Amino acid sequence: MTDHIQRSRPPMTRLLLALVPLAVMLGAFVWIASLDPLRGFNNGAPPVEALTVERTILDGSGISLRARAGGSEPMVVAQVAVDDAYWTFTQEPAGPIARGDAVWLRIPYPWVIGEAHHVNLLTNTGATFGHEIVVAVPTPKASASQLRLQAVIGAIVGLLPVALGLMFYPAMKGVGRSGMNFLLALTVGLLAFLLIDTISEALELSNRAAAIFQGSAMVWLAALASFLLLMAIGRWRGNPEGIALAFYIALGIGLHNFGEGLAIGGAFAAGSAGLGTFLVLGFALHNVTEGIGIAAPMLRARPTLWTFAALTLLAGGPAILGMWAGSLAYAPQWSALALAVGAGAILQVMVEVSAYLVRQNADRQAALMAPAVLVGFLGGIAFMYATAALIKI
Repeated sequence: MTDHIQRSRPPMTRLLLALVPLAVMLGAFVWIASLDPLRGFNNGAPPVEALTVERTILDGSGISLRARAGGSEPMVVAQVAVDDAYWTFTQEPAGPIARGDAVWLRIPYPWVIGEAHHVNLLTNTGATFGHEIVVAVPTPKASASQLRLQAVIGAIVGLLPVALGLMFYPAMKGVGRSGMNFLLALTVGLLAFLLIDTISEALELSNRAAAIFQGSAMVWLAALASFLLLMAIGRWRGNPEGIALAFYIALGIGLHNFGEGLAIGGAFAAGSAGLGTFLVLGFALHNVTEGIGIAAPMLRARPTLWTFAALTLLAGGPAILGMWAGSLAYAPQWSALALAVGAGAILQVMVEVSAYLVRQNADRQAALMAPAVLVGFLGGIAFMYATAALIKI
């Protein structure tokens, strides 16, 4: 009888029952904030302060730093020292910096191209926060020529290798069962390397972000959310196969390339990237297998030329967008977040390709341990590892 009464409560009654504890909780928070129970433990020590420099711009007017506060209370930047000499500066916007807020600090310092400079930010409580400019070079500005050059580089490291990999499709078309297993396992292997590489880069970038973003937790949670969301979308109408699975692979690789583009663009803006011709060719060779991996699930389908063009743009185009965004508005937390989302997408694709490989074999339990599968998986990892050595600087 009690269960029947609970199920028959009208919606308004259930809403009121839910609002009561929320109102009590809100009242408790207000009461605790007004009471300030920790006030009695105050021994006169200064508040905890944190300041993180997210972006550096060097131009004819001097040095501009975008700094984000993460202290327990609003903080004030009182002085700025560059190379052990105090300099005047302006702050935009002016005033104390609240927790989580970011400001621009403009320092009219005559920096020297090619030299290293050290900036110290001093607060009114005496706390200091250092920032190192490893190599001083002018920050690229948003001009048509600059964006065009970055688009060319992005196309070489993103679009071109994917297109070259997809050109192997006709040669792959006639492979038998073992060849199909090899190519699908090769795809999983290269994605496994990309997953590890993406997660490690995202965690490295998250360590440079302000503590308020909780870098490591943000990376893992974003990757998990991306994986679960894409799994739900992918399984909404059954298991993706053929061209649909190829598009999921291209999406995962595209998200990874967007994060890579952000990092490369940010390195250009900071003057820490020396992309020579050999390094650009290394990027292209490293990414050729991405196109092969995209083509593998389509061997039993009949994709049109427009399908290949769309897959190329989806997988390689984000590299260009990432380079533009990274060079013009770089911040470590957003690059880490983009890489984390890409990692979740790559993991989803690994699960789907592995499931597709198993479904293509009569003996599903033995399929994953077949020689062709093991050779393809390990070969994909080995090739990506070897070519990655060409682009690590």
